[in-house]
Amino acid sequence: MKLFIVLWSAILISLNGYAQAKFPTGTESDYAIKNFKFETGDVLPQLNIHYTTLGQPVKDKTGTVINAVLIMHGTTGSGRGFLSDLFAGNLFSPGQLLDVAKYYIILPDAVGHGKSSKPSNGLRMKFPEYTYDDMVAANYRLLTEHLGVNHLRLVLGTSMGAMQAWVWGYTYPDFMDALMPLASLPVEIAGRNRMVRKMAIDLIKMDPEWKQGEYTSQPKVGLTGAISSLIFMTSSPFQMQKGSPTKSKADSSLVMLEQRYFTSLDANDFIYQFDASRDYNPAPNLSKIKAPLFAINSADDQVNPPELQLMEKHIGSVKRGRYILLPISDKTTGHGTHSNPTIWGGYLQELLTLTAKE
Repeated sequence: MKLFIVLWSAILISLNGYAQAKFPTGTESDYAIKNFKFETGDVLPQLNIHYTTLGQPVKDKTGTVINAVLIMHGTTGSGRGFLSDLFAGNLFSPGQLLDVAKYYIILPDAVGHGKSSKPSNGLRMKFPEYTYDDMVAANYRLLTEHLGVNHLRLVLGTSMGAMQAWVWGYTYPDFMDALMPLASLPVEIAGRNRMVRKMAIDLIKMDPEWKQGEYTSQPKVGLTGAISSLIFMTSSPFQMQKGSPTKSKADSSLVMLEQRYFTSLDANDFIYQFDASRDYNPAPNLSKIKAPLFAINSADDQVNPPELQLMEKHIGSVKRGRYILLPISDKTTGHGTHSNPTIWGGYLQELLTLTAKE
């Protein structure tokens, strides 16, 4: 979902005309976890987790890290996708909410994404069928075993990363001061959301050129169908109409979108990425979350439409939970609103203030 957001971010910058501060690009590295056991029981002899860090950790007198911030990306994305003018340019620079002179920012590539271990590295469809729980477990080991982070000031995630934030909240309830999931719901993936995901997977598998994952070139027909699902899920009707008000403009914009996706997506990786949500369902565990949690969605989100009222039904189970629904505006971009801190930054500031320790 990263490329669509990047495209619309560029449009927003030109429309709104706000100046972006320069931000550091961070340091990239890898952590190899030996004999990582997945929820399925499968064991990978070496699971590589790629990550980027910005800033330096700070510890209190007890040795507890007090300034670490974990930020998790969405489906098909990577941690470095946050290093954009729109996101990092409004959060990480001097004087901003997550100024890297003050905070230790950790941007991991989730299992199956970016430069972390994934099917396209060689195992193809023999790669273990990972879940969001596996992603969270791998990141926990990255933090505790490799980076020496024994506590998080904030867990923030967008889309898939937001769903992982819920999992973090009840799996490691004493590990963080605050949680901010952006563009998600704390319920089982069902209804239209599940149908669209399954259609995207099925379209790839139905392409004869997929060859049970043993293709030598990307199965373009199936991947095109899957991309159509992705565009539908992450798009904003309002912004797309404004940006493509004529037939010719709409057609040319679609060609550009498809071409950008084709340059970055792998069919097998895509199948795994979309299927990883199959067992996600925080609802029964929400009462285990201890840290204050601000769940933020936008009213034009096609993935998490507010008319379902699922957040209202479940947020009360989070002892210190709050639901914020952002109204549609000239700045919201549907599901991709999660990557625009100029819209929700005020709520982040409120959450950081609420959870500050003297």
